[in-house]
Amino acid sequence: MLQRLGIPFTAVAPQVDETALAEETPAALAQRLSVLKALEVAATHPDAIVIGSDQVATIDGEPIGKPGNYDRAYAQLRRLSGQTVQFHSALCVYGATRTEVDDVITVCRFRTLNDDEIVAYLEREQPFDTAGSAKAESLGIALMESMRSDDPTAIIGLPLIALTRMLRSFGVNPLTHGWPTRP
Repeated sequence: MLQRLGIPFTAVAPQVDETALAEETPAALAQRLSVLKALEVAATHPDAIVIGSDQVATIDGEPIGKPGNYDRAYAQLRRLSGQTVQFHSALCVYGATRTEVDDVITVCRFRTLNDDEIVAYLEREQPFDTAGSAKAESLGIALMESMRSDDPTAIIGLPLIALTRMLRSFGVNPLTHGWPTRP
């Protein structure tokens, strides 16, 4: 998704324990993990502007994790059928002198799904590493009745509108980065 902004970057996969803390809200969990991911990468890239992100899905305030396998994904989608789910897409931008954090919420209303649809979706998409078992950037969009967000890229996991705002505050404007400025 960062390629869309046309700025150079290097992707680094941080190793962060994603276990929720006792009494931690889903929004706080997503934000904490986005910061931890950014700080871990920044430790080995001290001169870089580092972006960390994390997404936590919730139903009735309860976090919905990544299913990990077919059976848990099936159970998740049965539970989400006809329900409204909030996705917290947290974003952290870290530079040598400061950190900015944001949480962009997407509210998704799942259609009422029948067993044949769930099975067909799981066999085709295999969304076992995705919170809520639904990849909205591909076939998972067919599971939805509606989606509401201020940032349409947030549901995919990286809210680019929020990110470009944050990057500008660090002096990186994707519209002019690498281009000569007019006098």
